[in-house]
Amino acid sequence: MTTRPRLTADQLATARGSAAGGRSQAFALPGYDRSAVTAGIVHIGVGNFHRVHEAVYVDRCLHLPGQEQWGVHGIGLVAAAASAAKAADLAEQDHLYSVTEFAPDGSHSSRVIGALVGYSHAPADPQAAQDRLAAPSTRIVSLTIGESTYNLAEGSGEFDLGLPAVAADLRERDRLPRTVFGVLVAALARRRAEGTAPFTMISCDNLRGNGDTTRRAVLGYARAVDPGLAHWIEDEVSFPNGMVDRIAPQVDAARREELNAITGLDDRLAVLGEDHLQWVLEDRFPAGRPRWEEVGVTFSDEVARYEAVKGRMLNASHVLMSHLAVLMGHRYVHDALADPRVYRLLRTFIDVDVLPLITGPAGVSLTDYRDRILSRFANPAVRDQLLRIASDGAAKIPVFHTVTVRTQVEQGLDLRREALLLLGFRRYLRGVDDRGVAFDVHEPLVSQQDLDACRGSDPRAVLRLPSFSALGLEQVPSFVEVFDELAVVMERDGVAAAVEQACSPRG
Repeated sequence: MTTRPRLTADQLATARGSAAGGRSQAFALPGYDRSAVTAGIVHIGVGNFHRVHEAVYVDRCLHLPGQEQWGVHGIGLVAAAASAAKAADLAEQDHLYSVTEFAPDGSHSSRVIGALVGYSHAPADPQAAQDRLAAPSTRIVSLTIGESTYNLAEGSGEFDLGLPAVAADLRERDRLPRTVFGVLVAALARRRAEGTAPFTMISCDNLRGNGDTTRRAVLGYARAVDPGLAHWIEDEVSFPNGMVDRIAPQVDAARREELNAITGLDDRLAVLGEDHLQWVLEDRFPAGRPRWEEVGVTFSDEVARYEAVKGRMLNASHVLMSHLAVLMGHRYVHDALADPRVYRLLRTFIDVDVLPLITGPAGVSLTDYRDRILSRFANPAVRDQLLRIASDGAAKIPVFHTVTVRTQVEQGLDLRREALLLLGFRRYLRGVDDRGVAFDVHEPLVSQQDLDACRGSDPRAVLRLPSFSALGLEQVPSFVEVFDELAVVMERDGVAAAVEQACSPRG
C-alpha cells in the first residue's frame, strides 16, 4: 500500500503552502481560517450522511464573511468499538476529512471539509457532551440517528417510554442519560434552569415531517421527566421540518483506499457521495442560523410537498427495489438498475402508483425528477450497497409507502407492487437469496418471535408485524387477493418471476 501523508491540520497547512507555490492539489482546501471557527451547531450522529450533507453546506457557509460562529461540534452516543475508533480518528485528524463526489459520467472532485471543529464521544465522557449541548454558543442541534431511533409507537404515534434503554434513563436519575432524547431533554432542562435560550432542533433523517416527529419524541420523553419542562419546550423550542437528499454509501477499507488514491491523502474518515445535493428547510430558527440560502439550501413553506415527492418517489423506490434486488442476487444499486426487470419495476411503480397521486412543489417537474432519480440510481461510480438500503426495512417501509398504499386501497387501484414489496421483505428476512447466498439481516424492530413467524409457512405473517399491522391490509380483500397470488409465484418460481408478474398488464 502506498504511504501517504495523514490528513491533519499540519498537512493542510503544507498543502496550502504548496498551492500558494503554484503546485496543483488533487483536492480543494478550506478557504477560511479554521482557528477562528467556533461551534454554533451540535450534531448528533456524525456518520457518512452528515459528513456529505449538512457538514458540506456548513463548510460552504464558512467561506462567507461573518459565518465563523457556525462550525459543528459532533456528538456520538453509541458505545460500540467502531464509534470509539471514529472518535479517535477524528481527534488524530483534527476533525478534518475528505469528500469525493462522483457524477454519473464518472467524473469526480474532492474537497477537504473543515466544518467539524470538535467531537465528544458521550459514552466515554457524558458530561462533556452535556456541557456542549448546554453551552450558550450552541444555537442549533441537528440529528441523523436513523428512522427507528425516534421510538414512536405504531398506531398511537406516541414516544415509547417502555423501551429498556429509555426506561433505564428515566429510572436511574442519579446518572446522565444515555439515550438520544434523554440527552436532549436533560440539556434543555439545564438551559431552562440556567436561563439560557433554547436551541433550534433539526432532524436530518428521512422522515415525513421530521421536525414534527422530533418534537413528538422530545415532548414524550420530557413529559415523563417534568410536565413543566415539557410545557416550556412546547412553547419555546423550534423544530423546523426539512427534506434532505444525497446518496451516501458505506465506505469499507477497499473503497477508502480508492478514495485516498484519488486525493493522495491518508484519510481514515474519507467519504463519498453523488454529485446531487439537496436540502429544503422551513425558516424557523429563532436562535439564528447560517446563511445557508446563499450556498444552495432552499427555504420553503412547501417542505411537505418536497418531502412527499422525495419520499414517495426516491425513498419508496429505493426501499421497493432493495429487498427484491438483493434476493435476485444483486448487491449494488447500479447493478440492479441494469437489470431490465428491476428497471421496469421502478418505472411502473413511479409512473403508475405514484405520479398520478402526488402534487409537487411549484416549479418542480415530477417527470424530470423521476428521470433524475433513475440516473442517480444507475451511477456506477457511487456503488451504493443494496443491503444498506434494505436494512431497517420495518421502519422505512411504513414511512415511505403508507400514504401510497392507503390511497390505492381507497381508490381501488392496482395493489400489486405494494403486495410485492411486503412479500419481498418477508423473504428477505430469511437472509438467503434465490441463489442460495446468505446475507446479513439488520432489523431492530422485528422481534425474534416475529422473525420466526415470517420465516414460517404463512406468507401473511408479514402483514401482522407491528410495523405493518396498522395498515389493516389483511382485511382488504383486493390486497389479499394479489398478495396471495404473488406469494404463490414467488415461492414456486422465485423473486424475479414475481417481479415480472407484478409489472405485467392487468388482465
